[in-house]
Amino acid sequence: MKEENSTAVITTKIDRLKPVIEFLIFPGQDQIDFTGPFEVLSRLPEVTTHVISKTTDPVRDIKGLILTPEMTIADSPLLDVLVVSGGLGQQNLMDDSEILSLIRKQFASGRYLFSVCTGALLCGAAGILKGRKATTHWAAWDLLKYYGAEAVKSRFVIDGNYISSAGITAGIDGALALAAILSGEEVAKEIQLDMEYDPAPPFDSGTPDKASRVTVDEFYRQYGINKESRLSDAEQYAERHGILIK
Repeated sequence: MKEENSTAVITTKIDRLKPVIEFLIFPGQDQIDFTGPFEVLSRLPEVTTHVISKTTDPVRDIKGLILTPEMTIADSPLLDVLVVSGGLGQQNLMDDSEILSLIRKQFASGRYLFSVCTGALLCGAAGILKGRKATTHWAAWDLLKYYGAEAVKSRFVIDGNYISSAGITAGIDGALALAAILSGEEVAKEIQLDMEYDPAPPFDSGTPDKASRVTVDEFYRQYGINKESRLSDAEQYAERHGILIK
């Protein structure tokens, strides 16, 4: 698969001056997949945000943080942007007809769909990745081809009305790119400055290419079982939909 820098000029625009954005949350997600993009997009001028889930009951992220949705999927309208998080809990939703239908409807409407981390796999299960460029968390990146996507190694990827970001913190990068689409590049730059988003981590181990073998092996020791489960789902999807894997 190709490697590509997706910070190209953004040309897609919407007419709306007051964007309305909804964030899908669910048990077992990575909270920063939601809170990172929320931190960015909630700062847009005259924006309205909604947090939705299958019910309005509080949910816990994978580390136990409590998140509270304000409305159910059934009660939520199609809005300008739907943000789909990822995390280990995503695996429990790959056959959830309500969530997959929500993703399909948003995508088909031509409005923006933004997946963060393994939220891309939910979009894949919804059938919207075929022929699209996409990215996701590095540990799931090689599964995108099973859903018919062209996998791109980048912090974020824009393909028409579908935007995807790589793992977890990359959702902030993707959200800043989306902010530029919605409200202009200067607004996005002001948001980045307001957040003082200028990463300079103490360790250079944020990708498997940079991390030591010991660090990568420890990651798989903790989460390797999820890789097997995700691969099984991806293989079954490809077989059902006649997607040939090279």
